[in-house]
Amino acid sequence: MKKFMNVLFAAALLCTTGLSVHAEEAVKLGVLHSLSGTMAISEVSLRDVVLMAVEEINASGGVLGKKIEPVVVDPASDWDLFAEKAKSLLREEKVAVTFGCWTSVSRKSVLPVFEESNGLLFYPVQYEGEECSRNIIYTGATPNQQLIPAAEYLMSEEGGSYKKFYLLGTDYVFPRTANKILRAFLLHKGVPEENIMEEYTPFHHQDYQTIVQKIKRFAANGDAAVLSTINGDSNVPFYKEFANQGLTSAMCPIMAFSVAEDELRSMDTEFLVGHLAAWNYFQSIPVAGNRAFVKKFKDYCAANGLPGGARRVTDDPIVWSYVGVYLWKAAVEKAGSFDVDAVRPALYGLTFDGPGGTVMMDAVNHHLHKPVLIGEIRKNGQFKIVYETDGLVAPDPWDDITSADKDCDHVKHMGTYTLKQ
Repeated sequence: MKKFMNVLFAAALLCTTGLSVHAEEAVKLGVLHSLSGTMAISEVSLRDVVLMAVEEINASGGVLGKKIEPVVVDPASDWDLFAEKAKSLLREEKVAVTFGCWTSVSRKSVLPVFEESNGLLFYPVQYEGEECSRNIIYTGATPNQQLIPAAEYLMSEEGGSYKKFYLLGTDYVFPRTANKILRAFLLHKGVPEENIMEEYTPFHHQDYQTIVQKIKRFAANGDAAVLSTINGDSNVPFYKEFANQGLTSAMCPIMAFSVAEDELRSMDTEFLVGHLAAWNYFQSIPVAGNRAFVKKFKDYCAANGLPGGARRVTDDPIVWSYVGVYLWKAAVEKAGSFDVDAVRPALYGLTFDGPGGTVMMDAVNHHLHKPVLIGEIRKNGQFKIVYETDGLVAPDPWDDITSADKDCDHVKHMGTYTLKQ
C-alpha cells in the first residue's frame, strides 16, 4: 500500500511539474527590422525599443503567465528577404506576433505572408494609407495624421503662407502614393499645377547637386517649400547639399515625413536649424511620462552596451513600436489568449497612456487615434514643437480626395469597402 501511494505521489508530482513547465513556456515574439543596409539608420532603434519593452514585461511577470521570447531577424533592407524572414518567423518559429518593417515596400512584401498564415504584424511607421489588412495593426500615422496637416501648416499664415511646393521622395510606394495625395490636396486648395514639382531618387542615392540646383531656382522668389519623403541614409547627403548651395530654412523650408531625432543623430545639425518635420511624437514633449520614457530608453541602451549608449534619442517610430508591444499585451490579456483571431478584436477601442499621452486604437480600422505635431529642428538635433492639434485625430486610411469612395471597417465590412454614393 505504501509503495502504491508513493507511485501515486510521484505521478501527481510529475503531472504538477509538467503543468508548471507548460505554464512557464515562453511565447515567441518576432522582430523584423533591418539591422544592416540603407534602412538600418532608422530601424535598428526599433529593434532596441521592442526588446526593451519585452524586458520590462518579462520583469513584471510576462503575459498570461508566460515569458516573451524575442526572435530577432535581419532582412537587411532587402524587400524580398523581408518576405522570406516573415515566412520563417511565422511557419518555423511559430511567433504569436511580429513587430517590424519601416518602408511600405517591405510591408507590402510581407503582407501576403501574414495574411496567408493568419499572423499579426504591428507596423510602427507613418505610411501612405490605401491599405486595410486584417493582419496588420498600423500604429504609425495615416495621411490625414501627417501629410495633410503638414501641407496645411505650410500654407497657413502661421506656417509661412507658402504657395509653391517641391515634392521630393525616394522612388517607392510610400513617396509615390503620399505625393499623389499631397498633389491632389494642393490642387484642391487652389495651388496651380505649375507651382507643384515632383521628383524621385533611388534608395541610397547620394548625389543631390542637380536636384538642389533645381530647388534653388524653384524657390528663388522665397515662396516655396520642400515636402520630403526621402527615406533612409539618403537624407544625409540631401540636407548637406542643400546647405552647401546656400539654401536655408528661411529661404526654402524642408518639411520632412521620414526624418526624426534618430536620423538627426547621424547628421550635422548646424545647417538644419529651422527645417521642419511632421510626426505624432517628439522627444521634446514636456510631460513627466515622456521624460521618464526617454531616460529609460537611454539607460537601457547604455546598460546593454548598444552603440550610442546614453546619448541615444527617442522618436516617433520608436514610441509607436513601444506602444504597440503594450497594446498587444493588453489585448492578449483582455482576450485571455494568444490566438490572433482572439487578439485582433480585443484591440479595438483599447487605450494606452504612452510617452506622449493617451492614444486610442480605433474601434474598427486597425489604426491609432493620436495627436499631430509639427516640429522645427534645433541645433542640438531636437525639435521645437511649433504646432499641435487640439486632441486626438481619428485615422482615415483612405484619403477623402483621392479615395473618396472607400473606407475601412473590420467589424461590419471585413476591411476595405465601397461607400454608397
